[in-house]
Amino acid sequence: MTESACPDGIDFFVGSERRRSQQPLEVRCPYDSRRVGSTWRATEAHVDEAVALAERHAPAMARLSGGERAAILSTASERLWEERELFARTISEEAGKPLRDARGEVGRAVLVFQTAAEEATRIGGEWMPLDVLEATRGQWALVRRFPLGPIAAITPFNFPLNLVAHKLAPAIAAGNTVVLKPSSSTPLTALRLASLLYGCGLPEHALSVLPCTPLIGEHLVGDPRLRMLTFTGSPPVGWRLKSMAGRKRVTLELGGNAGVIVHHDANLSYAARRCAVGGFTSAGQSCISVQRIYVHERIREAFESEFLEHVRALKVGDPADETTDVGPLINEASASRALEWIREALSGGARLLTGGERHGSCLQPTVLTDTTPVMKVNCQEVFAPLVTIIPYHDVDVALRQLDDSEYGLQAGLFTHDLGLVFRAYEQLSVGGLVVNDVSAHRVDPMPYGGVKGSGLGREGVRWAIGEMTEEKLMLYNPAGL
Repeated sequence: MTESACPDGIDFFVGSERRRSQQPLEVRCPYDSRRVGSTWRATEAHVDEAVALAERHAPAMARLSGGERAAILSTASERLWEERELFARTISEEAGKPLRDARGEVGRAVLVFQTAAEEATRIGGEWMPLDVLEATRGQWALVRRFPLGPIAAITPFNFPLNLVAHKLAPAIAAGNTVVLKPSSSTPLTALRLASLLYGCGLPEHALSVLPCTPLIGEHLVGDPRLRMLTFTGSPPVGWRLKSMAGRKRVTLELGGNAGVIVHHDANLSYAARRCAVGGFTSAGQSCISVQRIYVHERIREAFESEFLEHVRALKVGDPADETTDVGPLINEASASRALEWIREALSGGARLLTGGERHGSCLQPTVLTDTTPVMKVNCQEVFAPLVTIIPYHDVDVALRQLDDSEYGLQAGLFTHDLGLVFRAYEQLSVGGLVVNDVSAHRVDPMPYGGVKGSGLGREGVRWAIGEMTEEKLMLYNPAGL
């Protein structure tokens, strides 16, 4: 076994100061429960101090020029690329993500920081003529975006680097200070990133990173000195935190049970291959993972045959093995819950096409068919390597069934029928429709977010900067000259 990439006893950050507490936090690999590193849990006092520092240093952060912010972010992108293997191994060890996927996550975060560097110099405004009335002849206005102020950010375990990057990079580009609570399951990647950012010239106390309990996290959310909450995680937690956020601006990136339609005119082989990727990458632990596949009855048998061939070829096991395709779920409880949902579906008449076995925290990639809309494997977010196949005859019925969900994050549609494409685009209540690819396809600079129970607001660097700034108007009246 190679030496762990995760540091043991890494300090957390209260502003730019490294701290410890009396509450150690062990980090264990989800695959075999071996200890891979440790840090400490921040206390309520640490949170209060971090928020005070964020508030005190917000004006200095806001005064940085666009060029200065861009330089920090560009350097961070370069350093992250230089340290990509170390970050990838850290992600793999604490999140149980296969190394190939962990490397991909690092590459995505590199792009996020580089995009933020570019956007930092493009935060523009508007000049408005106001001579719409005789009384306002000659008057005009400027509208500029200003940093919102100190931001609370909370991130989950499944993308411990890239989802943190999607909070920090636009916040820095916009000129905001941040207090970040990473997942207690995967805090080490975020702490490593904070160290990297301070090494790239991030101003003193602009960022705190505080692994802490959910209760302490709620204390952070409720602090009135913070101007915004940006949260990625489970829907019940997100909506509860929104109710506690007071007057803060809130953006929520929550869950989903994403659907994909494979129409009879689709490139069947391509669709089958992409659905296998979209359903089982990251062990299905992504809010846009393919969970429901609606397949036209004319191609059902052919699609199932090719799709199952791809699924059965996936190698499940140790994330440190370079040949592993599907690693463990974050813990055994998550794998056990998914297996219970599978058994519940089978007892209700569903049919198992492959998988359905659990070994520790690993769940064999599973495909079900003959399910019903009310089964948990269809109507709730499974967050595991589990996909259902649902045949349809009428594509408009399939669109309605796909849309009949409390969630609305992203959907996929495989077809060459442009009329169907635009009909789906207009009718589906989702944040994004991906045509001729799966719901799990995300290019990081694009706007990203959901409707209904899937959240509020949008990420993607440029859109996140919009969320993290506020417009201020200056009206100029020349009459006083």
